[in-house]
Amino acid sequence: MRTPRRGSAYEQAEAAFKSATTRPTAAEPAKLAATAKPEGKELVSLRLDRAVLEHFQDDGAGWQERINAALRVAAGLDKE
Repeated sequence: MRTPRRGSAYEQAEAAFKSATTRPTAAEPAKLAATAKPEGKELVSLRLDRAVLEHFQDDGAGWQERINAALRVAAGLDKE
């Protein structure tokens, strides 16, 4: 059974983007360390430029994981 969602999908996406792109304050390092790794993955629908999609698909299977890894680096969640 899925956990019920709070708010609209748009509001959830905005909140996730904001939390991933804002720099933590001095009081947040412990909280950030506790939430640095994802607990699981969620199926989402995402529109990407054709060139971006082709870039990741050119290397074959695993392209979704490569996109996820690139987004984690871009959001500052992982280092290259």
